[in-house]
Amino acid sequence: MTAPETRGIQITNFRKLYGKTEAVKEVSLSVERGELFGLIGPDGAGKTTLMRAVCTLLVPDGGTVLVQGRDAARDIAAVRARLGYMPQRFSLYQDLTVEQNLRFFADLFQVRQKEREGRLEELYRFSRLGPFKKRRAGALSGGMRQKLALSCALVHTPETLVLDEPTTGVDPVSRHEFWEILRAIQKEGTTILVSTAYLDEADRCDRVALMHEGRIVAVGTPEEIKAGFRHVLYRLAGRDARELRRFFSGLPQVHSTQLFGDAVHVVFAKKPGQSDWEEWRHALEGKLEHWSPERPSVEDVFLELIGSGR
Repeated sequence: MTAPETRGIQITNFRKLYGKTEAVKEVSLSVERGELFGLIGPDGAGKTTLMRAVCTLLVPDGGTVLVQGRDAARDIAAVRARLGYMPQRFSLYQDLTVEQNLRFFADLFQVRQKEREGRLEELYRFSRLGPFKKRRAGALSGGMRQKLALSCALVHTPETLVLDEPTTGVDPVSRHEFWEILRAIQKEGTTILVSTAYLDEADRCDRVALMHEGRIVAVGTPEEIKAGFRHVLYRLAGRDARELRRFFSGLPQVHSTQLFGDAVHVVFAKKPGQSDWEEWRHALEGKLEHWSPERPSVEDVFLELIGSGR
């Protein structure tokens, strides 16, 4: 087993209560140095609570959180010196320009003057914000604001980067660019822990933990997570997706159903035969137009694990 000091982040039996509500329940998790690790789950799963504890902002009610071998509840200054944090609502100064925001955070993190100019040029280059350095933060697009927030979190060259749902509300093109930037940062040796409610973003991570109602329900590479799907999945299409779902949800051999855009994902206990499909198509009076086996996504696995979809 890898020694704690060689890990990026080591969480052991972590618990956090708000009054009588247990927000995070006995979570244990390891993030290796240099890894891009995703914490995946819906709102209210406990992701933000866990990340705030990693960033020394919450004290556990049980268990420990180590960042590069240092206790996040005790060695606060040492952890903060090595860590960059981008919360869900990053407090940029809207009336300051891109450059002024970056210089402010460089002052805050005490970046040495002889290193500062070179670091700012690096940040302008990878974020593509150089042409906009004189623009006020309040006048930036959503995607550009997120890039600026990330740049501010990176200004002191942290060894570990923690990002809480950084792509929420960002358009698809900016989301793609943001993940490309994270990969570039990782190549420099930075350990990255990122949370997201977008389950499709799991495939962009080296490993992921699926989180639901304060617990970790699965951990592994995206491929390992998908390989854990033990049922038979089909994608169905037709003239009325909601009617298709209603019909298949009522069949005894169906384990679960989910709407996926204008199609339906149906999970069977065993593979249906051709005669089954012909019978169902006849019963649906032509509303079922196409069916095909589907490789499960991380979202399919997650929904199956939490028992959603009948």
